[in-house]
Order: sequence, then C-alpha cells, then structure tokens
Amino acid sequence: MQLNKKHTVRDIIVVGFAMFAMFFGAGNVIFPPYLGVEAGPDWLKGFSAYFIADIGLAMFAVFALLRAGSSEAVTARLGKIPAAVLMSALILCIGPMVAIPRTAATTFEMAIVPNIGGVSSVVFSILFFALILFLCIRQSAVVDIVGAVLTPLLLAGLAVIIVKGIAAPLGEISLTPNADNVVLGGIKAGYQTMDALAALPFGIIILRSAASKGYTSSVRKFKLVSGSAVLAGVLLLGVYMGLCYLGATVSAQYGLEIGRAELVMAIVEALMGKVGMVIFGVVVGLACVTTAIGLTSSAAAYFTELCRDKIPYKAFVIVICVFSAVASNLGLDRIVAIAAPVLDIVYPPALVVIFISLVMPKVSDYVSRGAALGAVGASVLCAFKVPAMERLPLYDMGLYWILPAVIFGFLAFGLAAIVRPEKKTNAEATV
Repeated sequence: MQLNKKHTVRDIIVVGFAMFAMFFGAGNVIFPPYLGVEAGPDWLKGFSAYFIADIGLAMFAVFALLRAGSSEAVTARLGKIPAAVLMSALILCIGPMVAIPRTAATTFEMAIVPNIGGVSSVVFSILFFALILFLCIRQSAVVDIVGAVLTPLLLAGLAVIIVKGIAAPLGEISLTPNADNVVLGGIKAGYQTMDALAALPFGIIILRSAASKGYTSSVRKFKLVSGSAVLAGVLLLGVYMGLCYLGATVSAQYGLEIGRAELVMAIVEALMGKVGMVIFGVVVGLACVTTAIGLTSSAAAYFTELCRDKIPYKAFVIVICVFSAVASNLGLDRIVAIAAPVLDIVYPPALVVIFISLVMPKVSDYVSRGAALGAVGASVLCAFKVPAMERLPLYDMGLYWILPAVIFGFLAFGLAAIVRPEKKTNAEATV
C-alpha cells in the first residue's frame, strides 16, 4: 500500500485527534481549573508542573511503547507471567473496574442531571453502554470514529468555553496563591491522574490502527505515531492551559473548599448561563464517550490477544460493556475503593519498565526486574502505611518508590554482572 505525504498528514491528524480524545477524559476537565484556583497569580507555574507530570509522562509512555514495538513488549522484560499479571491488573483497574463505569456516572451527574430532569440513571447507563458497544464492535474503525468524528466536536465545545473565558474574564486573579506550594500541587495532581498507565492500553489500538492503515514498517509507524503524539500533546497543552487560566480568573472568588466539579460548573454557568451548561454537558459527554471507547476497545483487544483469540474481540466488548453498565449503578464506590490501592501498587513498576524501555532498552532484564521489585515492595509497604516509608525522598509527591527502585536495580545489575551469560539466558527463558 503506497502512502503519499498528503495521506500521511491526514492519518497523523486523525490518529492525533483520537489520542487527544482518549487521554482527555471527564476527570481532566475538572483538574486544571481547580489548579488555577490553587495557584492564582502563579497559575502558569503550577500548570507547567501539572502538564509535565501528566501528559509529559503519558507521552513518555507512548514513545516507550513505540520504541519497544508494542505495549506488551514494554512489560515483557519482567518475564512472561509477571508481565501478564501487571498488564491485566492495569487494564482491569483503569478499564472496567473503575474508569469505564465512571465515564457513564460522570456523564449522568455532570451532563444529564443539570440539563434534563427525571432521567433514570439505570436507563441512562444502558443507553450509554449500548452506544459504546455499537461504536467499539468494529475494532478497526475505533480510531477513525474517535479521531475524525467525535474529537472535532469535543474541541469545538471546549474552544467556545475557553475563548469566552479569555475574552471576558470572570474576575481578577488573586494577588497571592491559595496553596502553599503550587509546583508541588501541580506535580501531585498530574502524577495522580495516572495517564501514563492509559498510554499502554491505548497503544494497543493505536498501533493496530497504524498497521491497518498500511504503516507496517517501523519507520513509517514511528512517523505516524510520533507525529500523532506530538499533535495530541499540543492540543492537550492548549486545552489544559485554557482551563487552568479560567480557574485563575476566579481564584479571588473561590477558595480550596469548593469541589472540583462544582467549580467547573460554576465557571461555565457564570460565563454562558444555561446555554453554557448545555455546551458543557455536550463536552463532558463527548469526553466520556471517547475515553470509554478507547478503554473498552483496548481492554477487549488485550484480553483477546492474551487468550490467543480463543475468545473473540466482540465477546470481550460485550462483557466489558455489560459489567460497566452494572458497576456504574451498583457499588461503584466499593469497586473504586478496591481498585485504587491496586493502582497505587502497579503504577510504580509500570513507570519503571516504561522508563527503562525508552531510556535504557538494552539493559539486562535482571535490572528491570530488580527495579520493578523495589518499586512494588515500596508501594506495598506504603499501602500498609508503614511509618518508615514517610521518610523516603519525594514521599510528598507520591514518588517514594524511586529510591528503592534505583537501589534494587543496582543490586540486580551487580547480580547480572556475576551470572554467566548461559545461566542468565536460561533464567530469562524459564520466567
């Protein structure tokens, strides 16, 4: 299949738009404005820290899987079984266990309830996931549907709100920040979005979409995905910065006691009244739908591959949609409570293998496993609230696991240096 320059540019735009929409979930609508309220006059400084810790890590992960060749290749250095366990835990937690059900719940609470009264949450969840099922059932069309159709609508709605807020600010930016350390607050908020984890499952459908469009060689695939990632990053930069600025313009009116969702809805209503609430409802709905599509499709694709196609992709899509519809109405808080500690445990080792895959791809697998083990151990101890963990460097930013990962990585490096190559090869082959 011959791909000319015009064709490539079009594909970069479609895939880039799709990546933007997948990363831009409803949760990402509410974080930047609250950060603007926290930072006040230092909103740009706080936003920069947030962007680096959020989308910076996500783009880091995208380029890591691009260099490794696939999401599975990123985690494969841990060994076959640990890699499968890690990826399965990640996809379950950020997919049907939490994020996918939450897309329906968020759409209902922030888009339907304020604008349409008397709608049953049960009926809505059935309709919502029927739509997701319809849009995901054809795996090859997922990226094109999101990138070519839904994202332009999402961007248009966001542009209307942000441009109105810039043209007619709601107030003066406060003279002093409402938070003590805006940079630390930005880093913590960006890190805790865990968007870097979403890059691994999203990478599954992005790379498959690239292959289906004829980008089979590593050079062409790199050009498409890297160009798309840069475009998505630029779009996210513009949207997040605009939303953060809107929060800064009301930093003198609101304190940190206001809820994040409440803040966003108050800003939109003050800017545009009832019309603005309708537009915001559309934005939230589109953000949730695009994220749900990306997560559902990538989760179904991963488990289909894990089962070696013994269970078809469509069957997994149906199961995920049905489970998510039920979870969005029954016991979602309990599911989140169970899944959150699991995410806290698996996030650090995932970041370790992402970092190694991109920066040190030729390092021994012993080092990857040692560093991941150190990160997991630190995460487990922190989950059990062991007091000594609070003394570790970067604990306040949630990066307490870095030092244990480095120490165990160096110990594993020393072990790899004294193990005979033949023995190392056998050990890696049996894991």
